[in-house]
Amino acid sequence: MKYLIVAISIIAIALIFIFTPLAGGEGEVEYLRIHIRANSNSIEDQNVKYKVKDEIVEALLPLVSEIESFDEAKTVISNNFAMIESVANEVLEKEGFSYKSKAKIANEYFPSRSYQSITLEEGNYDALILELGSGEGDNWWCIVFPAFCFTKTQNSDNIVYISRIWDIIKSVL
Repeated sequence: MKYLIVAISIIAIALIFIFTPLAGGEGEVEYLRIHIRANSNSIEDQNVKYKVKDEIVEALLPLVSEIESFDEAKTVISNNFAMIESVANEVLEKEGFSYKSKAKIANEYFPSRSYQSITLEEGNYDALILELGSGEGDNWWCIVFPAFCFTKTQNSDNIVYISRIWDIIKSVL
């Protein structure tokens, strides 16, 4: 059964990429990225960045799972800056850091990056930027919209994908 689900998922994702252009022209997919920028590249700052990431993804899951458009994604995220910062600041404080976080949506230039089966070409993208402290360290990145890479792992055999495609696949099975 697991192999059938994996096969159907791969086919569904392939069909999306066949029928949805990723760059240029009509039907271009608009992505809202997320970048969590560490205070620095010290081991401690990089480690806390991943702890913040885990809590932020958990907090955003219920918000992004129902989003249906790029504009809605920007609005929902913008309306939740205080919550996003609060979640990040709680982790930072718990881990003994004195600096705080700052959330914003910005249109910035990003180099080409790949996440699983998606490659985002270099260019300007809107992104939720969450700076931890100075925000001068390496970042963790993902895609808020579409919520392709927002996953919640309870254990290695139980991964729940938050997406309309996955909902359709599950309803068929």
